[in-house]
Amino acid sequence: MLAGLSAELLRTLAPERPGKHPGRVPGRILLTGWFSFVDGEVTAGDLLAQRQVSAALDRAGLAHDTAWSPGFRPGARPLDAADPARYGTVVFACGPLHGRQLTDLHTRFARCRRIAVGVSVVDAGDPAVAGFDQVLARDGDGTAPQLDLAASAPLGAAPPVVGVVLTYGQGEYGARRSHGHVTETLTGWIHTKDCARVEADTRLAWATGGSAPRPNSSWRSSAASISC
Repeated sequence: MLAGLSAELLRTLAPERPGKHPGRVPGRILLTGWFSFVDGEVTAGDLLAQRQVSAALDRAGLAHDTAWSPGFRPGARPLDAADPARYGTVVFACGPLHGRQLTDLHTRFARCRRIAVGVSVVDAGDPAVAGFDQVLARDGDGTAPQLDLAASAPLGAAPPVVGVVLTYGQGEYGARRSHGHVTETLTGWIHTKDCARVEADTRLAWATGGSAPRPNSSWRSSAASISC
């Protein structure tokens, strides 16, 4: 049984009284968030909130699409391809309500009912906030904070965990060293894989710990950033 912000959202999505908002048409729901903007970003919390809201809509039998940034999910439905005439409601899930991206969203989907859920209200007078027909906030709206949507999101299968060891420097190899090329190839490839990447260091001791450094070595390790 749904509770908290998910349940509140479903109650809010009850059909509007006919004629209440002339020009609005019933239709599918477009699920958006900071994960929808090309110039936004996707945090783990954003992604889990999307899963939670999408699962709640599915359970309620409410047809919906999710708009994804092509920078995060290439090949999925991008926000630019979402036709406002196809949707009756736009739901924005998770994150702070501020910025040009949200005011642009209000302008483009002006005829749709717009609901924010699981969000933080930084400034209630901000057009990014005021543009929504209803805001179901997790915090910042003057009421008691509510449990974040991400906390009860359904989890998929855990991705594999991969240790990544990259080395730079090691100038003793001279012209034979290919560290830069190998690092670029490896990180470029691993960024395309759905895995949790963990930086690993194979050096067991530094010079102060009883192990002499290699001559002319300026070794450091680095790992690809987690993007899945």
